[in-house]
Amino acid sequence: MATWSTAIRLVGAGGEPVDFARTLLSHGVADLPPNEITTDGTILTTALTAGEGAWLVELTSDGPGGARLGAPPGATAPPRAHQPALSAQIRHMLRLDEDLSAFYLVAAADPALAWVVAGAGRMMRSPTVFEDLVKTICTTNCTWLATVRMVSALVGELGTAAAGARGRRAFPAPARVAEAGDAFFRDVARAGYRGPYLRALADDVASGRLDLEALNDPALPDHEVVERLLRIAGVGPYAMAHMMMLLGRYRRLILDSWTRPKYRRLSGRPRITDKGIERAFRRYREFAGLAFWLMLTEDWLPAQ
Repeated sequence: MATWSTAIRLVGAGGEPVDFARTLLSHGVADLPPNEITTDGTILTTALTAGEGAWLVELTSDGPGGARLGAPPGATAPPRAHQPALSAQIRHMLRLDEDLSAFYLVAAADPALAWVVAGAGRMMRSPTVFEDLVKTICTTNCTWLATVRMVSALVGELGTAAAGARGRRAFPAPARVAEAGDAFFRDVARAGYRGPYLRALADDVASGRLDLEALNDPALPDHEVVERLLRIAGVGPYAMAHMMMLLGRYRRLILDSWTRPKYRRLSGRPRITDKGIERAFRRYREFAGLAFWLMLTEDWLPAQ
């Protein structure tokens, strides 16, 4: 059986270090299907599309400053022609093209955040903005178990099966989601009010009416990206802030039913408003949302 293994150097675009585990465990949405991440953040297994098919890949820690990408035992190794595309997708997911050195200068001067300069701060993203937005919509106004159910149904029922990997599928293409009937969203995914939003979003992307990947363009000002996101049915202030973080635009804070009480506990203040939280992080300027998130998730990495 053919094998495949390639090294991934964990260095950001500014030469800054990248903490592998901190990146994989940066937020809960990163662990939704088709991704599987070990609890210690040392292995990511996921199904990615390349060419006409899908391939199960495994990314493992390879010591400080490195990781190794390959096909897990039993899975079919991708053809050589597809290997560069799969490696590029993994590098994109790890945000290795992003320069966080300016944020590290700010963090290093703050005793509460100085720990991040060892390589924390990268919010792992999906291969496409479409996948991140669908998953984000599936987190709105529901429990985490409901989010997992919806995303698992989308991947398990609509995704392309990975070669040689029984039961593993890649995230479905927009056209496949758009083609799913009302019964799927109602009875299988049980997406509730989100069903029509997800179908409309997928149809707009598949038809070319909506170019979500254009939101990755650094030339677009933040306010323009915010306006485009908020025009999408199903995207409100929370989903917009979540997407802005995944797009590498870190000024806005994710304020929801988990972040608010967690911050109150950490701050020791029994009552604090959203405006009060935003004022507390205003000094981080364009990195305010990232600083807020990192303070809330410093304890996420298991003890070594």
